[in-house]
Amino acid sequence: MKKRQQPTFNIQQPSSKHRAAEAENERVATPDAKGLRRELGTLQACGANILNMVGIGPFITIPLALAAMGGPQVLVAWVLGACLSACDGLVWAELGAAMPNSGGPYTYLLEAFGRHSLGRLMSFLFLWQSIVVSPLSIASGAVGLAEYARFLAPLTPLEVKGAAAAVCVLATILLYRDIRSIGRISTGMLFLVLGTILVIVFGGLTHLNPARALSFPPGAWNLSTSFFSGLGAATLIAAYDYGGYYNICLIGGEVREPGRVIPRSILLAIGIVSTLYLLMTFSVISVVPWREAIRSTAIVSLFTQTLYGAGMADVMTWLIMIAAFGSVFAVMLGYSRVTYAAAVDGHFFKVFARLHPAKRFPHVSLLTLGAASALACLLDLKSLITALMVIQTMIQFLVQCVAVMLIRSRRKDMTLPFRMPWYPLPALLALAGWTYIVATNGWRYVAAGLLLLLLGIGAYLWRARAASEWPFSNETV
Repeated sequence: MKKRQQPTFNIQQPSSKHRAAEAENERVATPDAKGLRRELGTLQACGANILNMVGIGPFITIPLALAAMGGPQVLVAWVLGACLSACDGLVWAELGAAMPNSGGPYTYLLEAFGRHSLGRLMSFLFLWQSIVVSPLSIASGAVGLAEYARFLAPLTPLEVKGAAAAVCVLATILLYRDIRSIGRISTGMLFLVLGTILVIVFGGLTHLNPARALSFPPGAWNLSTSFFSGLGAATLIAAYDYGGYYNICLIGGEVREPGRVIPRSILLAIGIVSTLYLLMTFSVISVVPWREAIRSTAIVSLFTQTLYGAGMADVMTWLIMIAAFGSVFAVMLGYSRVTYAAAVDGHFFKVFARLHPAKRFPHVSLLTLGAASALACLLDLKSLITALMVIQTMIQFLVQCVAVMLIRSRRKDMTLPFRMPWYPLPALLALAGWTYIVATNGWRYVAAGLLLLLLGIGAYLWRARAASEWPFSNETV
């Protein structure tokens, strides 16, 4: 095995060569990296990723995952989801370090498939799906938060939707400021979120009951079609809960020393969160029997009430809602930079390229996303999660695994401050994992993804013809 393929990540002390590569990347970066301020370091970047990952997800999806697998064997899905996230995280780390510009996949796909050819279509399709996916992602956190609030007070379905929309509005207001103050807010929320999970883990481990936690039902390990179907459904839920380790790539134009900070923040976030999720799930089913947990809509509140009483359960519910808000905050921050990056390059509506004149953040993109997310809160949580994951996997994650291999093979001119170990194995494993998730999670969502894809291709061709762009021009690289 060649030396450059060894599992050394080269992100502790970057060499002078890597520093020069970073300087070159900043020099040739797309205009968003020039217009925005590079203020985020490792702590803030890792915080932005973890806040995105640890929202309402694990607090409300544990019963859904248990139901999908039919018992505590769901722990296998958490491990599988962590492995998939690690492989996919290496894809994001290599691309993000090489192209540290706000917009993330928009830039990666453009460069991998050709800036003046197929890359135009692929990057447009990412933007097209992000118009749907980003509000779905934000709304899922907001709706989950509002659903958890029902443990504290009886809310009608209409009141739940209204509360979720209000959460989106509040996040928009808090994000309407410069990136430095946002970094401070993210760091504060990060410690609160991690503290909440650690309290859950501590409560479970101090009341550990392995016999209860691992009371598998008869036939739990029968490797039938239903087992693998359930595993696919549970892994989708795990992937949703782990999702967000790449959030810093969406705001790469605002990261200091991106060749070092971006890979480090991604890998740290995955390692921390995957460990905490496994411990938290095991802790919960050690205290609350899994057959009872399946029926709960506020599992962690029930867990806390069982251990410490109703008063502490109320406190924990508030902490969980704050964690969920942190996720909404982080996701909105990342996606608000995507349409901005495309607009600066002339591939999206020009109005989205506007920066706040004093505080230098994309205020038009942010306000538009906030409004769309509030409207998406009209959907129920299960539909939001499944549609989000299937559509995003089909149009972005699968294609991005191919993109990192195209960059390696076709773009010899591009410096790579970070190279994934054991290349191309992580990319191929991520490709296989995402394919498995799509194939096992409902063909109506796959059909919706295909319809969105076809509409996106049609929209691109209509726009390209009007603008005399590829494939209706003779423009070359």
